[in-house]
Amino acid sequence: MFNRRIVFGAALALAVALPLAAQLLPEADAVFSEGDPDEIALGQLLFYDPVLSGSGQVACATCHNPRFATSDGVSLGLGDGGFGLGPDRRPDPQNMPENRVARNSPALFNLGAAEFTSLFHDGRLEADPTRPGGIRTPLGAEMETGFDSVLAAQAMFPVLAADEMAGHYGESDISRLVSQGLITGAGGAWDVIAARVAALPEYRARFDSVIGADAPIRFTDIANAIAAFVAFEWRADNSAFDQYLRGEATLPPAAGRGVRLFYGKAGCSACHSGQFQTDQGFYAIAMPQIGPGKAASFEDHSRDTGRMRVTGDPADAYRFRTPSLRNVTLTAPYGHDGAFTSLEAVVRHHLDPIKSLENYVLSQQATLPALPGAVDDWVLTRPAEIAKIAAANQLSPVALSDAEVADILAFLKALEDEPSRLGIPDSVPSGLDIPR
Repeated sequence: MFNRRIVFGAALALAVALPLAAQLLPEADAVFSEGDPDEIALGQLLFYDPVLSGSGQVACATCHNPRFATSDGVSLGLGDGGFGLGPDRRPDPQNMPENRVARNSPALFNLGAAEFTSLFHDGRLEADPTRPGGIRTPLGAEMETGFDSVLAAQAMFPVLAADEMAGHYGESDISRLVSQGLITGAGGAWDVIAARVAALPEYRARFDSVIGADAPIRFTDIANAIAAFVAFEWRADNSAFDQYLRGEATLPPAAGRGVRLFYGKAGCSACHSGQFQTDQGFYAIAMPQIGPGKAASFEDHSRDTGRMRVTGDPADAYRFRTPSLRNVTLTAPYGHDGAFTSLEAVVRHHLDPIKSLENYVLSQQATLPALPGAVDDWVLTRPAEIAKIAAANQLSPVALSDAEVADILAFLKALEDEPSRLGIPDSVPSGLDIPR
């Protein structure tokens, strides 16, 4: 079993002899590429435009909104068939969602940094130099070329997901094509989405300056523009902690104590390492499973085995990505399924994961929009399922006082940044309503 106290025992001993910054702290050395201003501006419009969804009512910004620090403020969101934003989002009685989105909407900060070579809670999308396009996706080789980056490839997934942007079968031309598995090629879902965009004169003119006037607009061009915008807009590397790392500022006393705990006794940085507090790895930490899980339509369960769904390796059961902690104080709820709305609660979960799992109460911890017929506690009401999650746990208990927990929270506060640059546009070329 992974034991962070052993890992950090030696590090903490060294910290006694050497200054903290010299021994334990990461370097402020993240690498970002410069984007094309025209492509970034184009991507901003596409990110906020519902034209990419089957119904024309859901944009990327519906579930990744600046109002909620690039997430959506709920444990598990409602995509197609919902209206409103964040905790106020409700199902449309005339177009009822079939289910909640299965996983918590992740924040978008610093995804343009070179170290982010795989994405999603289970890492199912990742850079792979053995593939023709240099990217591996679970959707096959025909969907792995034409993207500028892993971040760009990520943009294709929501538009192909019925519960997110594609919509129910029969609801639109895109939802029908997606349901039939007709994605690439002439007349496929990508082709239809690209044609929608190309038919709007402002988009055609803007793409002319990015890909050339004679080049047809492909779905991958749309995804590349969205990625360029996300990488530019939500670069967040000037927090109080970054300034401290660069020797430009000092931290408040409580945050300073929190740094020493985070990189020392508490062992947080065993996984939350590097400038953005993630080692990009996957770990099982007995996170309570709520919501529909990740099951095929023919499977009668709501479990989510995480990384194992990607690798097929039973040793990866219930392992999920180490999230970056940038702006973590602003991006509640927490966990792959948003099981914890309180940041303090999820910090305390890490101190004794199995006890926390066994004592978890859904109604007290999660934030879930009302959805008639939703079964959110399937796993929680089955002791055998709880036992499986507990058995996979890799964290050993750590004892911290209330004051020490408060100091760690003060450090996490020092990771806040104000990265948004372009903001929300006044309008989009489709004329559709912007999620704001």
